[in-house]
Amino acid sequence: MKKINHIGVAVYSLDDSVEIFKKILNINPSKKETVESEGVETIFFNLGESKIELISSLSKENAISKYLSKKSEGIHHICIEVDNIESEIKRIISNGIRVLNEKPKIGADKKKICFLHPKDTCGVLIELSQEIS
Repeated sequence: MKKINHIGVAVYSLDDSVEIFKKILNINPSKKETVESEGVETIFFNLGESKIELISSLSKENAISKYLSKKSEGIHHICIEVDNIESEIKRIISNGIRVLNEKPKIGADKKKICFLHPKDTCGVLIELSQEIS
């Protein structure tokens, strides 16, 4: 485990939320991206060595949409950067923690990602992320 890469915030409207976070952080976003595999649109704000990721749903049938309908806007996940996601997944599973995808998939920033089951992580959705070399 290297560092916290980003904190993901689920939002109803990227446009409205970007304006709020621009006022709070006093910076412009660094990147906007559509992640087709997850059915979401994201905007990142670079903040030191970490980022804040605003995430909005592109459909009513994905995890972000379901999260918003149950819990409203707010912190969705914490992303931890790792060197070798495959070995981390094996290690985590061997310690009795469930993962939502045993094989990494490609997420925002074209990184390999995997989510840990929040029922096994004190209610916190944790994303593991690895740069693709």
